[in-house]
Amino acid sequence: MPSAAERTRTLVQSTCSAVLLIPGLGSARREQLEPEARNVGPAGDVLLVHPADSPVVRAATHAQDGELSAVLEITDVAPVAVPNRVRGRAWLSGRLTCVPGVAEPGRMLLRLEPVEVSLDDLWGAERVDPESFAAAAPDPLMPYETELLQHLHSGHGDQVRRLTALLGERAPEPRCMRAVPLALDRFGLRVRFTHGHGPGSPADRSFDTRFEFPAPVRDVAGLRRAMHQLFEAAAD
Repeated sequence: MPSAAERTRTLVQSTCSAVLLIPGLGSARREQLEPEARNVGPAGDVLLVHPADSPVVRAATHAQDGELSAVLEITDVAPVAVPNRVRGRAWLSGRLTCVPGVAEPGRMLLRLEPVEVSLDDLWGAERVDPESFAAAAPDPLMPYETELLQHLHSGHGDQVRRLTALLGERAPEPRCMRAVPLALDRFGLRVRFTHGHGPGSPADRSFDTRFEFPAPVRDVAGLRRAMHQLFEAAAD
């Protein structure tokens, strides 16, 4: 499985929703606190682009002694319709400073130097060492995960549902079950199964199962081979 540092790095460099939380800016609208772009520098600092006239930039510009504490909160929402769509959140807190003269006109580049990093996702809640975060790499499937999950859900729903054959005694009855591909990385596929007990049953119940690939994949071509193997195993 990917490490907590790798999962956090993947969230930071993804297109997940993000907001920069700064003391004293509680009255600012959420959209004013959302960076227009973000990336991670070689030393693990998080680079954020905001409009030059945003409350965030004003706060960083006028901070006493250039010291401004901030928290970058990232929320990961599944790109497919499932119960409880939030897959995880990450928080990176540290010192925020302006980097003048780098961004295009009307924009300002901000640097957040993480001091504390934490993650709460489908694997659980963990603290992440900032040095481990700096050294980690994002998952290679991250740029394609949304499209791949949506394609699996819309084009291969029956095959995803047949993965219940790999669950053994845990498999719900197919007639009362839905299967939705929830998350994907180079190590495997996570599926959320939702089932009841037939007509008139109480509220549906959901559970997640992760299907590991025989070996980590490096790209989309490797993923196709791994998924083919997974579907074949379910069909045997």
